[in-house]
Amino acid sequence: MKRIIFFVLSVLLLSSGTLVKKTALADEGFTTTGKSAYLMDYDSGYVIYTKNENERLPIASMTKIMLLDIVFESIEKGKLALDDYITISENAKSMGGSQVFLQAGGKYQVKDIIKSVIIASANDASVALAEEIAGSEADFVIMMNEKAKNMGLNNTLFSNCTGLPKPTQYSSAKDVAIMLKSLLRHKNYFDYSKIWLDEISHPDGSVTTLTNTNKLSRFYEGCDGGKTGFTSQSKFCLAATAKRGDTRLIAVTIGEESSKQRFANVSNMFNMAFSKYASKVVIDKALAIEQKMPIIGAKDEEINVFPAKNLTIFCKKGEKPEYTVSVRQNNKLRAPLKKGQVVGEITLYVNGVEYAKTNLITSCDVEAATFGDCYKKAAGNWQIAG
Repeated sequence: MKRIIFFVLSVLLLSSGTLVKKTALADEGFTTTGKSAYLMDYDSGYVIYTKNENERLPIASMTKIMLLDIVFESIEKGKLALDDYITISENAKSMGGSQVFLQAGGKYQVKDIIKSVIIASANDASVALAEEIAGSEADFVIMMNEKAKNMGLNNTLFSNCTGLPKPTQYSSAKDVAIMLKSLLRHKNYFDYSKIWLDEISHPDGSVTTLTNTNKLSRFYEGCDGGKTGFTSQSKFCLAATAKRGDTRLIAVTIGEESSKQRFANVSNMFNMAFSKYASKVVIDKALAIEQKMPIIGAKDEEINVFPAKNLTIFCKKGEKPEYTVSVRQNNKLRAPLKKGQVVGEITLYVNGVEYAKTNLITSCDVEAATFGDCYKKAAGNWQIAG
């Protein structure tokens, strides 16, 4: 059993700045040219800019964001491995649109198929992954829609895993942003998303060059992921993420008239947000929390503990937000303990609502008390009593 201990720390506003709220801001004169758009802070979900964010629209290859999320989940659950080989079906090979010309009957490693989807937006590679995981693209689409429902994506419906045109397939700028946020949880994703140029080798010895469709990954500072999309129905689309310092943003635009415009609009959204907002570190992982934790049987009765990661609040630059913190210690902690061992949890609240949390860990090994330590402690107590 766990228990709440020690304290709740209140930090008051020290300036005239307002408290960060997870609601959309006023436009403040900023506009985009696409049919819909969405801009948010990754960590907090704070919404910076919206435009027709719930309108149901075709999203073309941004559909592959959900595909990739399920693929990486399958890898993390041990159902698929990066070094596994996939045999390409005739169905996968036959996919039109963007492709890397996979050869039917050929065997390719999962990591190369994933790379082809992330970098080159390959439809043949997408279907190959779907078939490997679910047995067929149709069954994989069922998985996609079930996940969308569980994520609360009320304006999303999938009919295939590629984004190729179908009248029954749509999503929204807000839903795409939520999908991308989910995908970014998987660290392996970034092993591929930052690659600009690469290649994939085929069983017959031929090679296909891969060029990242997300030009911002090369030309925008901090952009390390995203997904483009284009069909005649969806026009030009882009979902992208960029990180500077402790601040990671997600931006989506749908229905742009040109490829150049989609990259320009997402860049402008990032520029506006990075210039006006920042993630302020309020719990620093380099600093021990204020109170020490008692450890049963330890040489030192109480020890310093540290947050496992920084906790930040996204706010306008110059603002000093109000927040509270609670600390929970794991029950019956007993020495010895190893360095980095989880001993509790620290939770950050904004407006009384849980905002972020992280584990509390030991910064060094915690030794058990020896007989001599116990004797000295007891002797000291006797002297005080006398």
